[in-house]
Amino acid sequence: MVVPRVYNNGDHRNDPFLLHSEPGSGLRIGPGLESREVDEDMLMALAHQDYKAGNFKQALENSKVVYQRNPSRTDNLLLLGAVHYQLHEFYLCIAKNEEALQIDPHFAECYGNMANAWKEKGNIDIVIRYYLIAIELRPNFADAWSNLASAYMRKGRMNDAAQCCRQALAINPHLVDAHSNLGNLVKAQGLLNEAYSCYIEALRLQPNFAIAWSNVVGLFMESGEMDRALQYYKEAVKLKPKFADAYLNLGNVYKALGMPQEAIVCYQRALQARPDYAMAFGNLASIFYEQGKMDMAILNYKRAIACDVGFLEAYNNLGNALKDAGGVEETSHCYRQCLALQPTHPQALTNIGNIYMEWNMTPAAAQCYKATLSVTTGLSTPFNNLAIIYKQQGNYVDAISCYTKVLRIDPNAADGLVNWGNTYKEIGRVTEAIQDYVRAVAIRPTMAEAHANLALA
Repeated sequence: MVVPRVYNNGDHRNDPFLLHSEPGSGLRIGPGLESREVDEDMLMALAHQDYKAGNFKQALENSKVVYQRNPSRTDNLLLLGAVHYQLHEFYLCIAKNEEALQIDPHFAECYGNMANAWKEKGNIDIVIRYYLIAIELRPNFADAWSNLASAYMRKGRMNDAAQCCRQALAINPHLVDAHSNLGNLVKAQGLLNEAYSCYIEALRLQPNFAIAWSNVVGLFMESGEMDRALQYYKEAVKLKPKFADAYLNLGNVYKALGMPQEAIVCYQRALQARPDYAMAFGNLASIFYEQGKMDMAILNYKRAIACDVGFLEAYNNLGNALKDAGGVEETSHCYRQCLALQPTHPQALTNIGNIYMEWNMTPAAAQCYKATLSVTTGLSTPFNNLAIIYKQQGNYVDAISCYTKVLRIDPNAADGLVNWGNTYKEIGRVTEAIQDYVRAVAIRPTMAEAHANLALA
C-alpha cells in the first residue's frame, strides 16, 4: 500500500504542495463588503483558509479574484493548481503550474505538483522526471523525495525507492508516509522485523495514521495471527471510515476466518468508499462463487473488469464462473482475454486446455498444458490432465511420471492416486495399483471409485 506524500500538513488528503501562509482566523467577506475593497493578501488568506478547511470551490473563487487582479502572482498560481488538483481537474492543475513556471522557472513546488497531477493520469515516467527536477531545484525537498519513492515503487525500482525514502527521512524524520513506504519496501525484501519497526515509528509520530495500522495488520495476516489482524483492521477503519483498502483487507480476514457474510459487508463498504474499486468487486465475486451463487459472481466479476480492463484474475475467474454456469463459448472468450493480456498466465492456459479436452481436441489441450508447465511447475492440474492424455495414447511411462509429479505437489490428491493406480493396473503392476487405491481410500473414505477399483484389483 503506497502512500504518496504531497503536503506536510498531517491530514494525508493527498494535498499538493503549497507555500506556507498564515490566514487570518475566521476571516470572511461580509455581505456588505465589495470584493474590490478586499486586498489581494486578504483574499489569498481567505483562499488558503478555505483550502485547508476542504472548501475547495470557495477557495477557487477567491483565488480567481486574485488571479484577475494579478495574473503573475506565482503563489496564487500554485494555489490555483492545488485547488484544481483537489477538484480532480488535473489538466487545469498542470496548466496553472506551467503558467507559474513561465514566470519563475525555479519554482520547485510547481514541478512537484505537476508530478502529482501526472501521477493521477498514470504517466509515471513524467512523474519521475518532474520530481527529479523539483529535487534538483531544491535538494532538501523532503516531500518530493518521499513521492519520488512512491513513483519508483510503481515502476518496480525498489532499491531506488528505498534510497529515496531514507533521503526523505534524513531531511525530515517526521514524514510518517515515508516511514510507512520504507516499511513496505523492506517487507518486500523479507525483512519483517524492520518493516514492523517502520510502521510502528509512523504510528508513534501519528497515532491516527490509518494506513500504517493497515500495514501492521498485513504483517499479522502473513504470520497467521488472524484474530490480531482483525482487531487492528477494525482500528484502521475506525480511524479512517472511508479507508477502502482497510475494508478490503478486513474482508479478506473475515473470509480467511470462515465468516463470508461479514466479508461481504466489508467489501461492500470498500465499494461505498471507492465505487470503482476493481479488487473489491473481484473479492466479492469470489465469495459468491464459493457459495455457488453464479449469477452474482458473474455480475461482480464483470463489474471488476469494467473498473479495470487489465484485471487478469477477473477474466480468468469470470471464465470459471461462466463455465460452471454452462456458458462454454463465453468461457473460452474470457480465458483468451486473459491470455491476450498475459500469454503466460498459467491458470488461464490450464483452463483453456480443459475446454479443449472437453471438445476432444487433445493435441491442442496437451499444448496448453505443456505451455503451463513451461511457466510454472507448481500446479497439479496440468500434470494430471497430461497424464490422462498420455494414458489414452498408450504412453504409460510419461503418464506415470506425470502422476508422480501430481502427488509430489498435492500428496492428498485422491483422484490422482486412483488414476495412478488405474495406470499401474493396465500395465499389470497390480500390487502398486492396490497401494494407490488404499491410499486414496485413506484420504477420502467416501470415494466410491477408489473402493470399487480396490475390490476389482
